Amino acid sequence: MRIDTILSPQLRQQMKLAPQVIQSIEILQLPMLALVEHVQQELMDNPVLEEVADDEKDEQKTDEQKTLDEALTEGKNQEEAQEDEEFKRLGEMADDWGDYFSQTTIKRSNAVDERDRKQEALENTAAGSISLQDYLLGQLSVMELDDSLMTICENIIFNVSDIGYLVSPLEEIVGSAEITVSTEQANTALEIIQSMEPLGVGARNLKECLLLQLDKRDPDYDIVKELISNHLEDVETKKYKLIAKNLGYNLELIKKIIEFIKTLNPKPGSLFSNERIPYVTPEVKVDCVDGKYDVTLVGDHNLPRIYISSFYRDVLNGKGYDLNTRRYIRKKIESAKWLIDAIEQRKGTLYKVAVKIVEMQTKFFEEGTLALRTLKMQDVADAVGIHVSTVSRAIAHKYIQTPKGIYELKYFFTGGFMNADGNMESWEATRQKLAKIVNEEDKLNPLSDEEIAAKLRKMGGDIARRTVTKYRRNMKIPSSRKRREC
Repeated sequence: MRIDTILSPQLRQQMKLAPQVIQSIEILQLPMLALVEHVQQELMDNPVLEEVADDEKDEQKTDEQKTLDEALTEGKNQEEAQEDEEFKRLGEMADDWGDYFSQTTIKRSNAVDERDRKQEALENTAAGSISLQDYLLGQLSVMELDDSLMTICENIIFNVSDIGYLVSPLEEIVGSAEITVSTEQANTALEIIQSMEPLGVGARNLKECLLLQLDKRDPDYDIVKELISNHLEDVETKKYKLIAKNLGYNLELIKKIIEFIKTLNPKPGSLFSNERIPYVTPEVKVDCVDGKYDVTLVGDHNLPRIYISSFYRDVLNGKGYDLNTRRYIRKKIESAKWLIDAIEQRKGTLYKVAVKIVEMQTKFFEEGTLALRTLKMQDVADAVGIHVSTVSRAIAHKYIQTPKGIYELKYFFTGGFMNADGNMESWEATRQKLAKIVNEEDKLNPLSDEEIAAKLRKMGGDIARRTVTKYRRNMKIPSSRKRREC
């Protein structure tokens, strides 16, 4: 016995809708750039899908729909469709899906706007990047070196990390070469690499990296070299007075030299990248209009406008096509219809969620991060009337453009605590207060974590010292000892 014969009609309907539900979920959680790629792939894979290319007037839409309806009616009257139940159903599907065959049902901008969008996309396309290794090999190619030394240099370059340091000891690197290499040849090759741009490349440690960036013609070269070689740890902990005492120089000169050292690049290879720079494309925009915040969807202008080709109405109506062909086309049309519906549903869900977020975080748009309220996804889900997992998928990897800047939608969902006023305060607002306290502190006598926690408590937040320490570290704020300026 087939399992579908013992299932209830409701359950059989749920099983039939499963592929559509799954596709809607997948489409909902895709960011715009990934959705564009998905639709472009569907255009290649599904023969019934076509992309809107030309503008049409409303009158043309009416004429095309009239022609389509007439063709569908004619197809329904065919003897083959009358005799075959499945043919009848296919004809009904064509009638029901009339709108999906019309490219004119999709709103499009005029030709000028389309050209502007293409130009914008061209101007905002990330340029191809060159790797650090390619840059070094380019410099090496113009040098006049013998074959063996050239081979050693190439071997060293291939063992330079993306930030510019050797990934292995020099002995191991040259030992893996296919030729016999002497210690003198290895050192000569390394000197050649370390003489290349960017300065500091090919270093074996931080001190060597900084020393390679010094100019021996600088009148302060000797003292800078001494500071880097023997007092770098003291520089990091800002023990400027101790350094001045040990070296016998005045404090002002030591501070001047340290400021110069701060201009050196500890990661020279970071100027290069093997990855393309990702671009954020906001899908939602918030504008203040007459004192109210207006929400619009703006991210889909690069999304191909798709429709089901009207050519396949004849296939559905059985004009000279066998049953297997029509079944195949029916499946493709179902897939296309589901895709179009899923995209429209995605727009509707994203819009409703964004509107509710803006409504619940209005003070943020007026006053900034310190006014960000605590908000859970469940709060938005309950307000919109959808499941919390739908909210999670709707905001995943999506950005909103606001008068305060561009933010990821999940930024507006944050936990918090009850402050002294009896109001909930977000953790993000607390982090902003912490940063403000540190920025305004006395640099000669920076605040400890306990003192920062005390100031936050005076501002209404019941914050423990260990929480301050955790936030400070996450925000890359040094400890009070390292923040002290001598």
